[in-house]
Amino acid sequence: MLAAWNRGVIKMQIRKLNTNEEPPLELLLLADPSRRLVEEYLRRGNCFVGSLDDQIIGVYVLLPTRPDTVELVNVAVEEKHQGKGIGKLLVKHAVQVSMDLGFKTIEVGTGNSGVGQLALYQKCGFRITGVDKDFFVRHYDEEIYENGIQVVDMIRLSQDLGLTTRHRRTDGSEEASPTSRV
Repeated sequence: MLAAWNRGVIKMQIRKLNTNEEPPLELLLLADPSRRLVEEYLRRGNCFVGSLDDQIIGVYVLLPTRPDTVELVNVAVEEKHQGKGIGKLLVKHAVQVSMDLGFKTIEVGTGNSGVGQLALYQKCGFRITGVDKDFFVRHYDEEIYENGIQVVDMIRLSQDLGLTTRHRRTDGSEEASPTSRV
């Protein structure tokens, strides 16, 4: 799947990584410092890359976790391109791909100190569903700090994709009915 996403002056191509291509590991490690965990979910998931002028500047990984459920396990944007709406485009693309693939729920988790990430996911229609206490203490060898706060707990969010569906009108045409405004 190849998609062109336009936002103001940003024209980014988003596509699934080809099987013969190396994933942008350094970029993925910006969002998740555990090489072991990144490599593990890359083996089981689908990696998508966002390119600007044929240069990969963003990435995300979708990982099917249960029947009808997929998890967005990594979203990363090159540091010099952060703050320009690229992360939002990647998340929205991930939601659309998940819907197109027939998933009913998309989930995501982020650290307790990721204020920007929490805002982004909620702006994209995700809702907080729980807290996985001590997740980062249990799964990471080294302490992680973000915004001057130790990352200890994982905040879990999800979006019911069944609520973002097309409804058939009485005249037979279809109408999109999004759950949130972004």
